[in-house]
Amino acid sequence: MNPLLQTHLTPSDTGVYAERRARLAQALGPNALAIIPTAPERMRNRDADFPFRFDSYFFYLCGFAEPNAVLLIDSSGHTTLLCQAKDLEREMWDGYRLGPLEAPSALGIQSAAPIAEKHAVIAKQLENKHAVWWPFATHEGLGQDVERWLDAVRAKARAGVRCPSMQSDVCAILDEMRLVKDTHEIQTMGRAGSISAHAHVRAMRYSAAALRRGEDLREYHLEAELLHAFRSGGAQFPAYTSIVAAGANACVLHYRAGNQAVVSGDLILIDAGCELDGYAADITRTFPANGVFSAPQRDVYAVVLASQEAAVAATRPGARFNDPHDAALRVLCEGLLDLGILNRQDAGTVDDVIANRLYSPFYMHRTSHWLGLDVHDCGAYSEPLSEASAGVAPATPLTRPLVPGMVLTIEPGLYIRPAEQVPEAFHHIGIRIEDDALVTADGCTLLTREVPVAIDEIEALMRA
Repeated sequence: MNPLLQTHLTPSDTGVYAERRARLAQALGPNALAIIPTAPERMRNRDADFPFRFDSYFFYLCGFAEPNAVLLIDSSGHTTLLCQAKDLEREMWDGYRLGPLEAPSALGIQSAAPIAEKHAVIAKQLENKHAVWWPFATHEGLGQDVERWLDAVRAKARAGVRCPSMQSDVCAILDEMRLVKDTHEIQTMGRAGSISAHAHVRAMRYSAAALRRGEDLREYHLEAELLHAFRSGGAQFPAYTSIVAAGANACVLHYRAGNQAVVSGDLILIDAGCELDGYAADITRTFPANGVFSAPQRDVYAVVLASQEAAVAATRPGARFNDPHDAALRVLCEGLLDLGILNRQDAGTVDDVIANRLYSPFYMHRTSHWLGLDVHDCGAYSEPLSEASAGVAPATPLTRPLVPGMVLTIEPGLYIRPAEQVPEAFHHIGIRIEDDALVTADGCTLLTREVPVAIDEIEALMRA
């Protein structure tokens, strides 16, 4: 179980989750039942489990962080939680359980039952329902369980019991709900961003101070500073495995913090964020290990920062998801030409560079992704089809319009590996700058700017 999250919710919390369940119930249509399990516990190795992390869809609807649980929501909004029964002996080993008796009052739901009664309870609730909704392709074996429960209902056909005739993916509803964050989520993500920003500040300062002291500095030392700051700030976990990349390692997009020595003159790329009450932050900063940018580092950094600023300016209601990427890409391509990393005579204009994807050896990822309960959060990136156009998808779907309450990352970068015609001064420079942007009524707010991005501000911070 997860002892790090509270089980008893505040009245305000229960109201938030109740409102979400009511929205889901309405979307199910008449006479339907939604079945949403939490994640399973996973064995790491003999007698040792991976830390339990609840299923995001499940948690979004109830805030319950224990394993071995299933949520049942019908069209009326009635909610039943199937959870572990109280067991004093197991609690001595594994931690306290809420139990079915206390669950309704603690979580603001209508009923609860022991998870051991799962098959009987779910089959009973499916009787005479028109439709069943469950998350497709997210829980191994759940499809077989659904068929088992439906078979139990079908066996009562001669007694006049009707079996649901429709099955639908509940994620289709929940993805759209989770895409636009409510006030509770925005507040939590703001706190996660603040904790994560302070962690980056701590790592920056530690790097410069350790090198000034002549210490042996390794990537894992900086990772340790991040993890300390996450936990001391109240976060439960890192949101993902931290990237701490020194020197040439910064050109490996998903590099994991290793034992590489940090050398004065290196750039350090850190991509790290905490998870707070289920919600992720996602920040990348690139800084000189000794606190002073070299001239080539400064030049490339200025291009990446300008590209991020262009993307931030393009992140506003009415813009489409792809607009920040397009804005960042144009600035990056201009910079590649201006710095001579791409030969203007051979590459042509900025438009030529974009059309021919000549930037791709140096910028190979997109600029944004959704952020929320998952680091790469749910929600379609293409504009949903209208009922009138359903089944007639355009050849190239438009990316969806941004609306207030969406949260996305803005993370352009340049990764310059040695190559023919690339000036040697730029070899092994990898730079990414990433912030978490909340779309607002008139633009966007960056939730993670408590750690600096400007060159002079970074250098000043690391001198302190």
